[in-house]
Formats: sequence, structure tokens, C-alpha cells
Amino acid sequence: MLLQFFYQGEPIVVAGALLVDWLKALGVWAALSGLFIGLRWVLANRLTALAQRTRTHLDDIVANVLHRTRAYFLVGLAFYAAAAIVQLPSVVIRWGGRIAFVLLLLQIVRWGSGLITLYVERYRQQKLDQDPAAVTSMQALGFIGRLALWTLVLLVALDNFGVDITALIASVGIAGVAIGLAVQNILGDLFASLSIVLDKPFVVGDFIIVDNYLGTVEYIGLKSTRIRSLTGEQLIFSNSDLLKSRVRNFKRMQERRVAFTIGVVYQTPKEKLEKIPQMIQEAIESQELVRFDRAHFKEFGPSSLNFEAVYWVLSPDYTVYMNIQQAINLALVSRFAQEGIEFAYPTQTLYVYPMQPAAEPARNAALEQV
Repeated sequence: MLLQFFYQGEPIVVAGALLVDWLKALGVWAALSGLFIGLRWVLANRLTALAQRTRTHLDDIVANVLHRTRAYFLVGLAFYAAAAIVQLPSVVIRWGGRIAFVLLLLQIVRWGSGLITLYVERYRQQKLDQDPAAVTSMQALGFIGRLALWTLVLLVALDNFGVDITALIASVGIAGVAIGLAVQNILGDLFASLSIVLDKPFVVGDFIIVDNYLGTVEYIGLKSTRIRSLTGEQLIFSNSDLLKSRVRNFKRMQERRVAFTIGVVYQTPKEKLEKIPQMIQEAIESQELVRFDRAHFKEFGPSSLNFEAVYWVLSPDYTVYMNIQQAINLALVSRFAQEGIEFAYPTQTLYVYPMQPAAEPARNAALEQV
């Protein structure tokens, strides 16, 4: 009746379907699109409000999924449903289904990526203080998971459009070799990053020394690692360079071995020299968090008699070590002053050579002329 109202002749056919069917499909499409978008908005807001009042994670996940649901997917789904409801030509329904399927795959990527990011962030907040190595591993695994998801979705989408995936994979393999040769430095850093994550020579929060640079590890990325130095600036190392360097990890230190040397003057009597190792031992053992190892008269130096002492600090904290060493030094200064023992200091010897006899007549003749 509607078609006869506008046109009294033959029915109008557009793309294999009556115009009236296209108008019906357009109306159903608009109605379903509005319904789907409105329903998604209402559910997302209500679940977000509910998630803030509960401690369970399920409502957080559902709310995250709804917020990441895009309008283009809902509109594409509504178009496919409208074409099927109105019974448009099979070719329209088939292509509408393919388009809706591709939009579904894109939406699945967004859902999957969002869930991976949500899980990694929650895991990081829970484990950062307890196990920084696990956080680093989880971030790398999250990247690998997103990469695998994108690859799978791309292959499924191409297969849906009739592309021969087997031949494509073979072609990609050949091209991958050429690309790999072109970006081998980047790939080297990428594999070095995976090696750091799996082998864990250091993790976020460790204090390390690389050659002459030292600082705390702030971030381990796919290409570089960032270290905050003691003077405040950020040092950036490529991951491959780090694995080639000698890395000293002080975060894993349980005890600190300390060896120091002191020197006394050569005029020190023998009986006082014999007492010095015992004095050093007493000064060390009077401190807390230490374990005495040894103290000996080590050597005859150029300008001093040198004694060497070794002890262990039962804490990896550098400030604790410096406080202990300072207390030992002050105790030795006080004890040596009581015993009348003098610390040695660098000295220089001046050698005076006598004037040669052949020069005496010439000097006397010069004096007579004056």
C-alpha cells in the first residue's frame, strides 16, 4: 500500500530488492542501532556504579567490556539483523554477515586487549612490592598476548573473505626474512628484552652498576631499559648492550665484604705494632651488624707500615656500611692517640748530591775576579 501511494506503476526494484523492502530494512536498522547503543550505555553506567561498591572483579570485567564495545560494531550488527529480518537478497545478507563478522573481530581485539591490560595492571598493583620480576614478565607476556590476538584475528578475517591463508603464511615467511635482516638491531633488542624477562638478571627496583654508570632500574621495555641514576638523571640503555655488559646487581646482595688499609709511621715500636691488629679487631667487633674476619700487618709501604683488615656488614644498605666504617675509623683514631701511635702520611725524600771536585778551581777563580 505504501509503494502504491507513492507510485502507481510497476514496483521499484533496487539492487535486487523492492524499494519498500529497503525502506523497511532502513527503519529496522535505525531502530536496532538505537536500541543496541542505548542498551549498552545504560548497562555500562549501571555496572560501573555497581563495581565501585563491590569488591568482586567480575562486575569490573563486565563493565570494562561494555565500555570498550564500540558503536560501529553495534551498527554493523544491527544492519545484518535488519537484512535478515526483512529478507533482503541473499547476496546482501551474505556481505552484511561478512562485514558484521569483521567488525566482530575488531571488537574482539578491543575486548581482548582491554582484558589483558586490566589483568596486567591489577597484577602489577598486587605484586610490584613482593615480586618485581613477575611484574616484568607479566608485561612482556601481555604484549605477546596482544600480538598473538591481532595475528589470529587478521588470519581469520582474511580466511572469511576467501584468501588462501597457507600461501599467505608462506609469503609472509619469505618477507619476514628480508624484514628481519633490515631490522636486525631492533629484533636483537626485542629478543634481549625477552631474555631479560626470562633469565631475570635484574628486575624493576634493583640497584645495578653497568660499566661506570649506576642507578635504580625504573622500566624494562621491548627495546630499552631505563635507569634512574643517583644524581637524578635518567639513563637509557638498549637491551642488547646491557646483556653484553658486566652488570653488578646490588639489590641481591645479602652481606657486604669490606677491606680497608691503615698505615703507621716506621718509628712505631715493635710492641705497639703487635697490638694494632687486636685494636682493629676490638674497634670492628664493638659495632652492630658486623662479622669480623681478620686483621694483619700486611706490608712495608714506601712511607708507612700497612695493616689490612677485613670484615662483613650484615646488611646490603650502603648507608649502614658507611656509618659502621665511620665509627671504626673514629674508634681507631681515639685508640691510637691513647697508645701514642702515629698514622703515616705520604712523604717525599730530597736527595742532595755533593759538588764535583773539578768544578772547585773554576769557582775560586771566579771569586778572585770579583
